[in-house]
Amino acid sequence: MFRSNAKLAGLLLSLVLCAGAYAAQSLPAYITAAVNDAGRPDADKARDADRKPGEVIAFAGIKPGQKVADFLPGGGYFTRLFAKAVGPKGHVYAFIPDEVLKLRATAADGIKALAAAPGYANVSVVQAPAGEFKASEPLDLVWTSQNYHDLHNKNFGVDVAGFNKAVFAALKPGGFYIVLDHVAAADAPADVTETLHRIDPEVVKREVAAAGFKFEGASQVLKNSADDHGAKVFDPSIRGKTDQFILKFRKPK
Repeated sequence: MFRSNAKLAGLLLSLVLCAGAYAAQSLPAYITAAVNDAGRPDADKARDADRKPGEVIAFAGIKPGQKVADFLPGGGYFTRLFAKAVGPKGHVYAFIPDEVLKLRATAADGIKALAAAPGYANVSVVQAPAGEFKASEPLDLVWTSQNYHDLHNKNFGVDVAGFNKAVFAALKPGGFYIVLDHVAAADAPADVTETLHRIDPEVVKREVAAAGFKFEGASQVLKNSADDHGAKVFDPSIRGKTDQFILKFRKPK
């Protein structure tokens, strides 16, 4: 009996190891190369375990040669990854809305420095009102992470419906719109976007659909069932490990 159990345990361990190896190998080589790029800051790499960038980019469907917009890119965590993933034939537009610059005049400084750095010639910084979102060419994909909820906040003063329509217009037919954000409880009050910096994914679905998009699916890769959705996302007990949704929308052809 002991030998049988030992053999079974060994077989199960082999299966688990093989499954793990397959998961790592299943990512396209260009995504793996982007994540493993030696030029990425150590601070970015330290966040990879929580942010799972390879799996997230694979779900988004970003490919070499594409034209991608990173709306409200912050310090450029995803901008750097996108720039390497799309490669020299692709381009990344880092969009900083004027509404944010009015609140913090230096909000674009970091991303401008990134765009000027060696190895990132395929990154451009765009500044304009959120409602005038656009790039200099039709886009394959528009991305925003952990920022969509901010559009609802009073200090931003953004017309969310107008912004989503501008995203729709900026995309090629068949292009994708990815929204990643912190999950709020379904019964949370509207001001949860300001108090806890979260948003109900169903609210996002309704708003984006109203602009003409078709819902394509959601990823559970950043789901955290231990998050009860009751704490502010900056609370040390949950910061960096919040339950997050990733929604994928398509502009019909």
